[in-house]
Amino acid sequence: MSPEIFSLLFESLGETLYMVAVSMICASILGIPLGILLVVTEKGEILACPAINKPLAFIINMIRSIPFIILMVAIIPFTRFLVHTSIGTTAAIVPLTIAAIPYIARMVETSIREIPSGLIEAAESMGATPMQIIRKVLLPEALPSILESLTVVIVSLVGASAMAGTIGGGGLGDLAIRYGYQRFQADVMIATIIVLVIVVQLIQFIGNYLSRKADKR
Repeated sequence: MSPEIFSLLFESLGETLYMVAVSMICASILGIPLGILLVVTEKGEILACPAINKPLAFIINMIRSIPFIILMVAIIPFTRFLVHTSIGTTAAIVPLTIAAIPYIARMVETSIREIPSGLIEAAESMGATPMQIIRKVLLPEALPSILESLTVVIVSLVGASAMAGTIGGGGLGDLAIRYGYQRFQADVMIATIIVLVIVVQLIQFIGNYLSRKADKR
């Protein structure tokens, strides 16, 4: 590969990492509380409220059912309203975030449901408020599992960001399409795949490490 392609490869890697990092942070800020809300507002739980739980579950399932490529196109007007463009890495963050929020919510919900009910009952018997139970029981106990789940979502976002490149989102996907596919440069395609594999392996390694460190059992 030419020095120009190497430069484009590093630039595209930076764009991919930027898209994934920002969308993951935004999605986590919204998705983690939603996951907690799905659990605690269910019937029989500490903040039981079917009026919140059922509509929330429906909306999350509805967004999850939309394929990412369709979601990107469907929300172009919303993306343009938020960031004043529908093309580029910043624009790609909007659909990436929206796609990640329901997955994070459901994975956090699953992680919290793994906590033995006896721990919650013990906290309630000692007079803990619902917020204290969430902060001091649910989140600390579910943290290792939540970190593993977030790692899975980050890896999925790397793949989705590459898909975003096919419609002008930038990043490694855009590089692979413009040079590897449209210009028939197989070496660029192979280099892009290798970089993506390395990135995913590093993310998985870091996620597993943090999960083990958070596990106090």
